[in-house]
Amino acid sequence: MIDEPNTTDPASSGETPTPESPAPAEPIGKAPSGSDHSTAIPAVNDAPTQAMQPAAGQLTNTAPADETADEKKARLIAEAKARTAAAKESAAAQPATPATPGAPAAPKAPVKKKEEGPTPKDASDHPLVKRLSEALNGAVVESAEFLNQLGVRIDPPHIVEACEFLKRDRETPFNYLSDLTCVHYPERPDAPFEIVYNLYSISANVRLRLYVATTEEAGVASVTSVWPAANWMEREVYDLFGIRFHGHPDLRRLLLPPDWEGHPFRKDYPLKPVENAWTAKHLPPFSDVQREQLEQRRAYGLEILSHPDERRIREIFIAGKEVMPLDRK
Repeated sequence: MIDEPNTTDPASSGETPTPESPAPAEPIGKAPSGSDHSTAIPAVNDAPTQAMQPAAGQLTNTAPADETADEKKARLIAEAKARTAAAKESAAAQPATPATPGAPAAPKAPVKKKEEGPTPKDASDHPLVKRLSEALNGAVVESAEFLNQLGVRIDPPHIVEACEFLKRDRETPFNYLSDLTCVHYPERPDAPFEIVYNLYSISANVRLRLYVATTEEAGVASVTSVWPAANWMEREVYDLFGIRFHGHPDLRRLLLPPDWEGHPFRKDYPLKPVENAWTAKHLPPFSDVQREQLEQRRAYGLEILSHPDERRIREIFIAGKEVMPLDRK
């Protein structure tokens, strides 16, 4: 026969365990109800469950099932703010590394040198400039080329001769005056105005720019005999800059009224509304009755060049008020 193992509890039998004998293990479970055997049931380990639970203050991305769009937006904003605050606290808790006395400072990044842009180059050796200088002795004051654009400064008395030569040049006949304008340089008292002629050769597809420096009193000769299209261009320069073109067939204002005072494109011309003889004559005080009559006439297409707002602005200007409040500028 096989002897059954002794399952008697030493504590219940009154026996005292000796150092050689191991201490009895405490039961970690109970036998099922109704069972005759004292089978031990191992207890469930709580460690994994505790590890899955978030720590205090830790955010989770788990959203409730019934969460609305506004609630989700608010939750995400709150989580982002919490992460930012935690990052700031972590950065503030780290002590700054003290600099070692006598240690060389970290080298600074080299400053990148700014690349220089294109600059004008002397064009005295240009074939066109050479032909012009040989044909008209003393007509060319200076010449320069900038970004493949040739510019020649002409002595004022030779401007008509230079234009005639360039128009009839065999290699590059400049048969088209594309533009004629003026630039005001108040810092140059000897010649504050510079007339600019933009020429174009249609057959050769070449452009050329001529410059003539002058004053209001001296003016410059008209080139309408070379290019008839210069008629209105010179009138416009006379109207807006006050430069007279000698020999012009009909030199008068083009844009402003004939009795207007001043030339608006000059740098010394005021930017604000001005009061002169023309405004006093053509813009008298405007009453409410006159304004109503003007609006009625405008409804029928009459006096289309008069507008109540023009007179309103003038009244504000005469009264010394601001057209636009300072807080709205």
